[in-house]
This record gives sequence, C-alpha cells and structure tokens, in this order.
Amino acid sequence: MRIGLLTSSRADFGIYKPLLNLMVLESDIELKVIAFGTHLSPYHGYTINEVKAQNLSDIDEIDSLLLGDNSSAISTSYGLTVIKFSDYWNQNNFDLVFCLGDRYEMSAAVQAGIPFGVKFAHIHGGEKTLGAIDNIYRHQITLASSLHFTSTQKYAERVAELIESDKNVFNVGALSLTDLDKFEFDGEKQFREKFGIPKKPYLLITFHPETVNSVVNKQYVNELAKSLKKIVRQFYLVITLPNADTNGSLYRSALHNIKKEFPDNVLLIENFGKENYFNAMKYSQFLLGNTSSGIIEAASFGKYVINVGNRQLGRVKGKNVFDCEFESLSIQECVKNISILGSYKEENIYEGTNPATEIMKITKSFIQ
Repeated sequence: MRIGLLTSSRADFGIYKPLLNLMVLESDIELKVIAFGTHLSPYHGYTINEVKAQNLSDIDEIDSLLLGDNSSAISTSYGLTVIKFSDYWNQNNFDLVFCLGDRYEMSAAVQAGIPFGVKFAHIHGGEKTLGAIDNIYRHQITLASSLHFTSTQKYAERVAELIESDKNVFNVGALSLTDLDKFEFDGEKQFREKFGIPKKPYLLITFHPETVNSVVNKQYVNELAKSLKKIVRQFYLVITLPNADTNGSLYRSALHNIKKEFPDNVLLIENFGKENYFNAMKYSQFLLGNTSSGIIEAASFGKYVINVGNRQLGRVKGKNVFDCEFESLSIQECVKNISILGSYKEENIYEGTNPATEIMKITKSFIQ
C-alpha cells in the first residue's frame, strides 16, 4: 500500500512521530513524506532538517510559503500552495494520505487534492478553536477527508455531525501521547545544561497570535510584554517562538525585546523538537500561553496550564487548565495563584490506549 504523509510544520511532525515509527517497520507500506510550509523556511528554523534526521527514505519537498505574515501574504501562500499541490497530486497517486490538524498550509494542500479524488486521513479533526481562523481550516480538512482519527469522543461526534455520518470516524486519543510511559527523558541536569537553563524554577511559555480578530494583537503584545517583565523577576522564562500566523512577527519582535532586556533570565527557542519540548515540559513549573499542547499534553506531565485569551476557546479542557484574560494584571494574578498548586494529579482526558497502533490497524483495514 502506498501512503503519503503531509507535514507542514515542526508541530505536526512531532505529533506524527509515533505513527511514523510504526509505518517504517511495515514491509507492505511504501511511505512518502511530503514536507512543505514552515519546514522549508530558514526564518522558522528550516525544520526540514529534523524530518531528514529521521532517516526516512522517501521525502518530497514542496516550497510555497511566503515570508510575510500579513493577511495578504497568508492568502497568497494559501493560493500558491494549492497551485503547487495541484501539480503534485496530478503526478502522484496514493492509497491514502495522512494530514493533521488545522494549519492553513495543510488546508491548502488538502483542498488541491479534492478534484483528483485523493483519499485523506485526518488526525485531530472535530476540535474547536474559536479564537483562530484555523477553526475554519480544520473543518475544511475534515470535509475533504475519508478517514478520521479524533482525540476525544466529543470531537468524534462533532466530525460525524460535519460529515453527516459516523462511518470511518474513530476516537483514538491524542497521537502525541502514544507510549508516553516509555519515553526516555533526559535527566534534569542534562537537559538544563543542554540549553543553558540555570538551576532555578522556569515557566514554559508559548504565545501565538489570535487570528480571528487579528486587530487586537498589537494590544495583546503590549499586555504580554508588560506581564513578562514582571514574571521574569520570579521565574526564568523558556519561550518557544510563534508559528507562521498573521501578525506572528509582532509577538516575535516583543519576545526578542524581552530577551534583550533580561538576557540572563530568558531563553528563546525557535524549534525544540518533540523530545526536547517534552523534557522542557517535564521540568517546568507550569505552562503559560495559548497553545494546544498545554491543553492536550500538559496533564500527562502533571502540569497546570494558564491558557490566555480566546485562541483555544472551544477546546475540551481538563481540570489542569485555567483560562485567563489577555491582560497584564490578570496574567500576573493567574501566575501567582498557579505557583502554589504543585503538580497536577488527575488523568489526561486526551489519553488513548495506544493511538499509533490503533491508527495503523484501522488504516490497514480501510485500505484493504
């Protein structure tokens, strides 16, 4: 069976890894990884090198991302991605193509495949993020897909509503949490030395723009900067930089300015990679930001999360997630309150039995 796997960013590739590890062991699977989006952008760390480091035998690269992050650049990149993938789907045939998540680049690649009858398998459909236009892209991908793997039962039900059928919709749990109990963590000392993190409590921080009402981002960046300048006096800050969304450069610029002002108390990371990110989460005090990893993964590491603003509004959240307004004093107050809680002890609502194995079993049955 010939399977394609679309990866457009550092984030989705890290999530795919448990599934990739199984696929490469299957003698009856001819796997082709199709890398595009920010993977090929030096500005975002040129993470195609991480893809190549996995010793995958067959990788195609499709370059279609513009460097700008205003609305025009995003729209133009979407159109260019559709054009590039129109040629690609015309020249390549697959039994099934995996796609993941809700990025606009992923949506463009999938939309281009519709006239060619490409069969897509969508991972992480049915979710809701009302503060990001990714919500629309995610549902577009769902409607264009033939096979669906969701991270909770509620999301499976939403996919069934969207496609008006529960056929080929499977709740398997979050793929990134596959075999987490077997994950080999670095020792804390080793991890800190690798990235030069001093021996003091640190927060793991990730902020992305809000893209539904993008005009608020200038205000939000100011509120973020004001809060971090206070928080940095109590905690070391480990900050992963935002992805290629509208107005992402505003956040990047503000975070670099924080780094310049507090050079000994801030670490900026372009691309941790899944393994280092998991280590960073494990040894952090708690998470601060508006990224899906805090909602989906943090509970499995015993971490509380401060979820700021509306970007993730609509996602199913565990008891470890505390919502907070995108306002400096509110963020500081949440940090103060969460600081005294210690470790989170309850279950993660996104954990499945073995998502990667379940996806492989269902995929084989679907293709046959």
